[in-house]
Amino acid sequence: MKPTKRDMRQTRILATLADAPTMRVKALASTLEVTTETIRRDLEDLAERGLISRTYGGAMLRAPAEPVLSQRERQLVAEREAIARAAQPRLKRAKTLMIGSGATTAILAKRIAFEMNHVTVIAHSFAVATALSQNPTIRVLMVPGEYHAGEGAMHGSAAIRFLQDYTADWTILGASALSPDGPSDALIEAGDVYATMLRRSARNLIVADHTKFDRMASARYASWSEIELVVSDRAPEGPLAQALERGEVELQVAPLR
Repeated sequence: MKPTKRDMRQTRILATLADAPTMRVKALASTLEVTTETIRRDLEDLAERGLISRTYGGAMLRAPAEPVLSQRERQLVAEREAIARAAQPRLKRAKTLMIGSGATTAILAKRIAFEMNHVTVIAHSFAVATALSQNPTIRVLMVPGEYHAGEGAMHGSAAIRFLQDYTADWTILGASALSPDGPSDALIEAGDVYATMLRRSARNLIVADHTKFDRMASARYASWSEIELVVSDRAPEGPLAQALERGEVELQVAPLR
């Protein structure tokens, strides 16, 4: 079946957003040489199909569906290791940490196990707990709850109640996506856990590689005004960079070796 003009136009919209992840309606209309009304109808259609998220006056690509943790751990390894090397020294005076699930946080946990001693870590991820177990001086408190097999982590109301009884010097979180509105995760259940961890810590940081920039996932767990530090392998540009600046978020770029 031959694609319609609308099909071809919407394909071009997705390709344009892939190169410039956040665009205004007027800019898209100018690029595609159609009216703003046509673009708005196309964006509504794409949003209903779950391919984009509407933003004020424009659109943003949604984060692609994440593979399970075991697959993500084999991707962007050099970038994640660089992020871990840069982030770990920021934690050196901490006595208690809360660490969220994810491929990058698991690599950072290995770094913590190698570089730090006599700390307590509250974790809901089995990959994080396993990495920390390499150091017998590190005490790990495992969060209870409902087990998510793909992520290898505990979520749900029992996890939330458990976390509310503890505090930490630092919370360290990953993210499926970083948009100008804040960090978000593909799992709604993980978003609930992350938001609770943030409320129970004195300081916090997010570790996320550049592929998460200017994307939106299902569960936003914080606004940028609530985040202190982002460690990534690249510096974002455009709307995300502006949002970090407005939120007074410190950005640390991790050099690749």
